Amino acid sequence: MGKVLVSWVGNTDISGLSNTANGSKGPLDAILCADNYDHIYLLHNQPQSTVKPLIEALKQRCSNGGDSVHAHKVKLSSPIHFGDIYTALDSVLKIAVSANPNYQLYIQLTSGTSTMTAVSILVGKTKYPARFIQSSIEQGVKEELIPFDVAADFLPALAEHNDTQLTQLMNGDAPITAAFDDILTRNTDMLRLKQLAAILAGRDVPVLITGESGTGKELFATAIVNASQRKHKPFLTLNCGAIPPDLIDATLFGHTKGAFTGATEARKGYFEQCDGGTLFLDEFGELPLTHQVRLLRVLQDGTFTPVGSTKEQKVNVRLITATNKNLIDEIAAGRFREDLFYRVAIGILHLPPLRNRKEDIVVLAESLLEKINVEAATQPYLHKGNKHKKLSVKARNLIKSYPWPGNVRELNATLLRASLWGAGESISDTDIQQASFQRPTQDSDMLNQDISQGVDIQGVIAKVSKLYIHKALEESSGSKTKAAELLGLKNYQTLNNWIEKYNIK
Repeated sequence: MGKVLVSWVGNTDISGLSNTANGSKGPLDAILCADNYDHIYLLHNQPQSTVKPLIEALKQRCSNGGDSVHAHKVKLSSPIHFGDIYTALDSVLKIAVSANPNYQLYIQLTSGTSTMTAVSILVGKTKYPARFIQSSIEQGVKEELIPFDVAADFLPALAEHNDTQLTQLMNGDAPITAAFDDILTRNTDMLRLKQLAAILAGRDVPVLITGESGTGKELFATAIVNASQRKHKPFLTLNCGAIPPDLIDATLFGHTKGAFTGATEARKGYFEQCDGGTLFLDEFGELPLTHQVRLLRVLQDGTFTPVGSTKEQKVNVRLITATNKNLIDEIAAGRFREDLFYRVAIGILHLPPLRNRKEDIVVLAESLLEKINVEAATQPYLHKGNKHKKLSVKARNLIKSYPWPGNVRELNATLLRASLWGAGESISDTDIQQASFQRPTQDSDMLNQDISQGVDIQGVIAKVSKLYIHKALEESSGSKTKAAELLGLKNYQTLNNWIEKYNIK
């Protein structure tokens, strides 16, 4: 029987590559030196340039050659996010098992974070029965026997558990309250995020909300606060990117009179004003590295010292943060403290862009337009001649087909402009086009080149292929099997051939 190995790529694997001369190997390298595998499936969320040398070295280790190593770049909002890790691992295991149905599956447990190891054990003991491999300096490479059966030992006990909240969670029936009614969605990912947010609302833990600008991060933060036990306590919002660097400490922690030039009186900072309540730090990734250490202290023990004072104060504040940056990349680049990340990233919500919520676009447009109509009706100087605007069928279709790179914020602004400029009661597709910002698109004239001057047909084909392969991978959240289906290809191996042919990263 053939053997298939599935493994995360850890930092120790990458660093071990440069230490082989000293006899120090990474777990993956050691495992491949100890045994042969017919196919190896690797998952990583590090930059391609960082991982490429390791992958090339591992291909040299394989007796079957480089074609037996399949590397998958996956998207994780954090290396300890159970949901993202499960989704990524599940998709790769599905590919590995379907491509090699009669092979023995092995999962490597040493590389990656402890969360990756935990998820690997759970899926390897239940959904994809597997054997487990570990590597350590002390004991070398060995097969690890996990001495329990998840299905037989634990699920019956869970089934008999009478805890109502646990039952709701098992059924995916999170206790969503009226606080989340403003988050309109029919999208399955967003519905799941509402459930997770409702659970977080009931737990007094820090929350990190990530996603592109305009995806509704503040809306989620507000809903979490309104559904929490702190809903009647202070709730303040602060945009970290809008504070001058020399005023960050004073803004967060307050200052005494005369603490600096212009401090004519003592002022409380946001943490003191929010004592007992919730502080929402928007654009959290913009907080300079030099100011992050003081924030870490107040999160660790709830204490801080105002600027110009020697008296320590204590507060009880729940922190919700939001950013459109990838903080893992910021940590790798040395611009964000890793210890601070793990303090704020307890409950993590990653909001998808509007282009990935196509079933929500028209619903949101109708709701936003209704609010615009209501607001217009309250303006005394507009009320007499104001018309209640509605979207035409063509306008709806155009709105649904547009990618909305600015997300919900851009959609709202476009509808507002269209309602202001349109003369009639119906907003047409032309009104929407005129109200939209026309962004220059790369290779927009690709299909309209002057043939009399000659064209590089292979180059055109390559550009079109790259464009749609990227779109398919984004639409399928990195699943090559699903992407291949969207592109009309026979299987993911064919897609892999195209990716290699056009050097798609």
